[in-house]
Amino acid sequence: MSTETTKFDIQDHLKSDEQRLAYLEAALEDGDAKFVAVALGDIARAKGMSAVARDSGLTREALYKALSEKGDPKLSTLFSVVKALGLKVSITA
Repeated sequence: MSTETTKFDIQDHLKSDEQRLAYLEAALEDGDAKFVAVALGDIARAKGMSAVARDSGLTREALYKALSEKGDPKLSTLFSVVKALGLKVSITA
């Protein structure tokens, strides 16, 4: 008897606002800047990259590039995406 596996796709787990928020919070708690950027990219794809691009004032191509594992987005890009996703950034002690 063989074992059948399927490819993991984070998009299957980012269907609600609560799931997307929990994912982003986990990325922020991890403290890895690349993971935060990739998580924002995953969330943007889950919500619809075209809509996020329009609402952020950036092109889809620029978002895909900046929010990839090889990307290194500027802080202004991250804040534009956060705002386009309807989120706010806060720091607590």
